[in-house]
Amino acid sequence: MFAAGILTVSDRGSKGERPDGSGDAIRSILGGVGVEVIRYDVVPDEKESIAARLVQWADAGDVDVILTTGGTGLGPRDVTPEATLSVIERVVPGFSEAMRLESLAKTPMAMLSRAVAGTRRSCLIINLPGSPKAVRECLECVLPALPHAVETMKGEVRDCGSAG
Repeated sequence: MFAAGILTVSDRGSKGERPDGSGDAIRSILGGVGVEVIRYDVVPDEKESIAARLVQWADAGDVDVILTTGGTGLGPRDVTPEATLSVIERVVPGFSEAMRLESLAKTPMAMLSRAVAGTRRSCLIINLPGSPKAVRECLECVLPALPHAVETMKGEVRDCGSAG
């Protein structure tokens, strides 16, 4: 399959004051489909900390996908999208669009999500929401496309479709 990293963005979680239910949800879903989680961390809601960890993991070359959780809303400390945009080389909007569409079927609050997705080198970075319930809904929505995305980034896909 592929290797993944989970980056939880939470001020309280980074201080050990709050359990990481969202990170646990991601780990559970990925484990259920055979994805190995080889990196995990919890960082505070600080753009520089988030960006530094994304760069470190993506540039190391051992993770194919980094899933962030938290910091995608409208709160004053929600800066995960800005941190992600500061380090990615190409935006991949379909992931964010699909997650918002899936979430909008359940709640109009999905319009408040500012999550982004993109690539850095051969690593795909996707922002997920911060609640375990929303993480499950969004990750399950995009999960079917992840193996193909990873194969494509690695140059392992020669033909992305046929003429019929």
